[in-house]
Amino acid sequence: MKIKKADFVTSNTDVSNCPKDDMLEYAFIGRSNVGKSSLINMLVDHKNLAKTSGKPGKTQLINHFIINEEWHLVDLPGYGYAQVSKSKRKTFQKFIKDYFLQRKQLVCTFVLVDSRHEPQKIDLEFMQFLGESGIPFCIVFTKSDKLKPSILNKNLQLYNTTMTQTVWENMPQYFVTSATAKSGREELLTYIETVNQDAKEHF
Repeated sequence: MKIKKADFVTSNTDVSNCPKDDMLEYAFIGRSNVGKSSLINMLVDHKNLAKTSGKPGKTQLINHFIINEEWHLVDLPGYGYAQVSKSKRKTFQKFIKDYFLQRKQLVCTFVLVDSRHEPQKIDLEFMQFLGESGIPFCIVFTKSDKLKPSILNKNLQLYNTTMTQTVWENMPQYFVTSATAKSGREELLTYIETVNQDAKEHF
């Protein structure tokens, strides 16, 4: 897929105010400081589409972007260690949960995970929520350029072992990416294009 156009549409904290059209949506979410904004900007080849910051918790709204005037990319607040008040964090949790449970246009959620770390409880719990809610998702391992290939493979295998020994029969589909090296971009875009094509054929 070639990205020809990427534009901001709207930001809000209420799922009822999200775009009313029937365009397919792909949501991006992950623990704070996982490199989500950098990955989104790399994916759509736009330096400043998603706001990046050295301070975790920059994204605090449901942000919709329209890509190629065909589908929506949705940038969601990070969960976990954002430096915000407990009351704000509870608000995040509610409108994020509302988005996932109510948004019928959502066809895939990309859960971003830092490839440098062993499986984190908060990531596993969030993916379990998606699975129990019947929400399709893929794992996107970020910052792969920070690791030697052998360590990266070891961490991926650890994730596979951890997930299959708990509630999962198989490791969900995953992508290995680096915003810096721009790796994984074609694989992600090809996947999105395939899902888009399948949706057109079935609806």
